[in-house]
Amino acid sequence: MIRAYSQRMLPPYYGFVQIAESDRARALSFDGINWDIQYLPDDGEGAGQAGRVLGYVLDRSYFAVAKVQHGQITPFIFPSFLDASDITACIDNIAAFLSTAQLPFPAADNFEYWLLDGSDDSPLALIFSCCDESKKSTYPASAAWTALPHSKMKIENTPTEKSRSEPPVNDRFQRLVTARAGSKPRAAWFERHQDEEDNFPGLLVREDWQDQAQHDLCRRYLSRKAPRLLMLQGLSHDERERMEIAAAQHAIEVHQYFPLYPEVNNQQRMAAIRVEARLRRDTPQSPKADSSEVKSTNTPFSKDMRILE
Repeated sequence: MIRAYSQRMLPPYYGFVQIAESDRARALSFDGINWDIQYLPDDGEGAGQAGRVLGYVLDRSYFAVAKVQHGQITPFIFPSFLDASDITACIDNIAAFLSTAQLPFPAADNFEYWLLDGSDDSPLALIFSCCDESKKSTYPASAAWTALPHSKMKIENTPTEKSRSEPPVNDRFQRLVTARAGSKPRAAWFERHQDEEDNFPGLLVREDWQDQAQHDLCRRYLSRKAPRLLMLQGLSHDERERMEIAAAQHAIEVHQYFPLYPEVNNQQRMAAIRVEARLRRDTPQSPKADSSEVKSTNTPFSKDMRILE
């Protein structure tokens, strides 16, 4: 039996990891195309080995045993003390499942840790999420939200902002959220499910700001993040529509993340965006093009980020 699910990568939110796991193996993908297959030995095998996935220390000792790229399986050389026949069977089992799997997998991180609004304790911005309630205690009791940094997602300042040497939009919006949380910020865990109606921000941070300048910072931050936000499951039609329109300005990123979009409002618009992305990929790009930013998407941003459990 293989369990297939997805989980948001936090903090800060920058996408989803797709996970297909059996009792002895699992496959992980950040794009729905390329997969890392890992094997979990019997207790005692490989005792004391440090299991790591892209730099993340795990609580169990998984070994990387194969990768799947565009449907092609490449086995790795693994330690001789592991059971080669069992590993091969696990790889074949996972690979067979992936060959017919429908993406994206359902989101399973229903336990969410939110920074609260300082005025009324309502959810302000999502900090962490996890799939298992028992894991909540393993997360730090942090009441601080972080924006996706400018180094990973560039948002151009206006000429006026440049003339005043303003910090990046990402930094200013993070400060705005921090200020709204109050001088003694609080955060709390909630259990949520997609089929339930609630008042949580669909785009993971509140959009109802008091003045136009604050609203503009929020809009610019979310608009630039649109290709990633379209991976979210459970967005309203209006939220997805706004993000699809905004994402058109970043066609290459849309093309990269498209396999993980759970739905599309306007198929014709999305097809046009992806055609533009293919044309741009076939044309020499300047160093400032979107593609230069996309390369670092799967790079960990924080030692506290937890994508696996």
